[in-house]
Amino acid sequence: MSLLDEVEKALDTIRPYLEADGGNVSVEEITPDNVVRLKLLGSCGSCPMSIMTLKAGIEQAILKAVPQITGIEAMNLTDIDDPNAVLPENLR
Repeated sequence: MSLLDEVEKALDTIRPYLEADGGNVSVEEITPDNVVRLKLLGSCGSCPMSIMTLKAGIEQAILKAVPQITGIEAMNLTDIDDPNAVLPENLR
């Protein structure tokens, strides 16, 4: 199974949750140093919780299933300085 196939399989475990909220995610590339570059789709692309979705959901699913991945980046993540962004430290 290719690295891309393994990442897609990991994403398939979280996609039903993303789709339930009108979103999804696509793999745009896997860099030579095994960083996955993603694009958040649908409502995920503009959601103020996209940082949480990436960190607590997508990133964890990929890193758990595909340990050779060294990092996850979203190309269209809600800016951390956006006043509407929901950050992990704000949920405590």
